[in-house]
Amino acid sequence: GRTITGCNDGGVTTIPDFITHYHVADRRPFLNLSDLDEAGLGSVLSALQTTAEAGVSDRRFGPRYMKLRRATENVLRERFIERGGRPVRYSPHYFVLGESDWFRGLYRDAAEVRVRWRDLPTDQVSFTYPDSVTSMGLLPEFGIDVKPRPYHGKVYGIEEIADVIERYGLPQGAKPDTCEGHQFDDFEHYVEVQVWSDEVLDTVTR
Repeated sequence: GRTITGCNDGGVTTIPDFITHYHVADRRPFLNLSDLDEAGLGSVLSALQTTAEAGVSDRRFGPRYMKLRRATENVLRERFIERGGRPVRYSPHYFVLGESDWFRGLYRDAAEVRVRWRDLPTDQVSFTYPDSVTSMGLLPEFGIDVKPRPYHGKVYGIEEIADVIERYGLPQGAKPDTCEGHQFDDFEHYVEVQVWSDEVLDTVTR
């Protein structure tokens, strides 16, 4: 990774040169809820609830989740296009910059796919600081208050990563003692990277 001097505390920050997609180990990566029609979505959400109740995953997909997610992805995609992005997918595949003990800790048995972000075309990759649901600003409409921060509401190109990290540092997303109620926390745990194409991932993950 590239090393920069952070302007916030005078320290040194190393920018990871990879991004990571986490998934449950017994399922293949890049399964995307937004790709499902309504009929298929209901059964998958029910299965995910069963998985959570069995303690395999601490991720929560409540009744409002897909409405919030799809509204967020609409805004995310529009802002990515406005800044010159050329998404192929309507909804992206989600990664974190580097690795995240916090995100990995949501799964009892996590698997991961790592990709060098410099191997991806810049017009197919965006990022938000932190995750897009927090950043795109729709949470208050769903009854969740979020402390506004200067980087919220912005969709960045991956080529801006050094400037953004130099300015704001990297989130300190430690693995929690418990994930109970995490969906209501101040969600500043990681930098989320969005990849808007299946084909480019096929190329770099073979």
